[in-house]
Amino acid sequence: MNHAIALLALGFLMLVAYRGFSVILFAPVAALLAVLLTDPSAVLPVFSGLFMEKMVGFVKLYLPVFLLGAVFGKVIELSGFSRSIVTAVIDLVGPRRAVLSIVLVCNLLTYGGVSLFVVVFAVYPFAAEAFRLSEIPKRLIPGTIALGAFSYTMDALPGTPQIQNIIPTTFFGTNTWAAPWLGLIGAAFILVAGVAYLDRRIASAKARGEGYGSGHSNEPTPVSDEALAHPLVALLPLVVVGLSNLAFTALIPRLYGAKTETMLAGLDKPIVTTLSSVTAIWAVELALLAGILTVFAFAWKPVSKSFAEGSRAAVAGSLLAAMNTASEYGFGAVIAALPGFIVIREALSAIPNPLVNEAVTVTALAGITGSASGGLSIALAAMSSTFIAAAQATGIPMEVLHRVAAMASGGMDTLPHNGAVITLLAVTGLTHRQAYADIFAITLLKTSAVFLVIGVYYLTGLV
Repeated sequence: MNHAIALLALGFLMLVAYRGFSVILFAPVAALLAVLLTDPSAVLPVFSGLFMEKMVGFVKLYLPVFLLGAVFGKVIELSGFSRSIVTAVIDLVGPRRAVLSIVLVCNLLTYGGVSLFVVVFAVYPFAAEAFRLSEIPKRLIPGTIALGAFSYTMDALPGTPQIQNIIPTTFFGTNTWAAPWLGLIGAAFILVAGVAYLDRRIASAKARGEGYGSGHSNEPTPVSDEALAHPLVALLPLVVVGLSNLAFTALIPRLYGAKTETMLAGLDKPIVTTLSSVTAIWAVELALLAGILTVFAFAWKPVSKSFAEGSRAAVAGSLLAAMNTASEYGFGAVIAALPGFIVIREALSAIPNPLVNEAVTVTALAGITGSASGGLSIALAAMSSTFIAAAQATGIPMEVLHRVAAMASGGMDTLPHNGAVITLLAVTGLTHRQAYADIFAITLLKTSAVFLVIGVYYLTGLV
């Protein structure tokens, strides 16, 4: 019965997310329903002392990352830099290689720190124009954007400032550059296999005489390239974010040491900070701030004109994203404390290999919650100590645990109820029936890449 209660709570949350209800509202409902069925007297103490404590702890750590990332993406959009980058890449690669062009544009934006949701809105008009010119079916646009924005630049490439690459740092004491070779190998596999898959789909469609199609909804207006910034100027903020992240990751521990105590006149006791848990977060925050200032320096007039309205939209979006993930984090903490989860944990622990165990656990929970960051947070909050102990017993570096966990979170997360998938289909004016099959194929490639990376590590010892 305890096992069934835990699965019931997970299934309920997945159902309400699939039906489009707010996770912020229903994550505590699902968690407390499980507590009610287990021990009714514990509902209120668990809500205040566990769910809210974990949710607030997540917000304390990661809200600035969500906030700065959203603002950075917005100023990149307001400045016209995103349009300049897209246009330059399409011109460089060629409009007839539309898939590779759009994938590379998404890569540049997401690896540069732009939010995945912002990338969908920014790239879709250019993808539609490129696919129309190349007579490629519109239904393949979502799969193409998913490959470019929702896969390896999110969690595999070393140094990526996306939240999925930041969350493991607080559990394993690593930084965002963990296991660079494994990340690069996984990214290369996903890119090559993903582009090959989409090219094969295009060839099959053209053999049937299928073109872009007509009568589509949400068709964008034609893209204008008037008064665009030079591509090198447009790329500069993204370069600044990447280099600053690398520099601050090395500089912060040198400035503060392993632990720092800060005393202000109005405090009763000093603020004690252990640097291993915050270095990566501080580095990304400072890097995103540097990127925002760079955009202002080179595009003050267009950005300042619309910044008030644009920043309000960015802040609202970041708060929603952060609270969604924080609620799932609190939900995971509650489920992990229930007797039924012990059964699930023991079943997952029966997988003898620690890296495979971690990968299966993280990707399964990411799939259930429909969120890479949510599933990753739940898995690591509940079982990171188990993963660490098993890794230490077998001599596996924490950097490998970090990279496997991050990549696994971006595996089965893009099931039909995933928020990014729903947003992508809504923006492109397509339905699950029309376009989800290709997104799911990319999902399978992402998941396969995790186990490929694990195999490479055991065969070569590369980190």
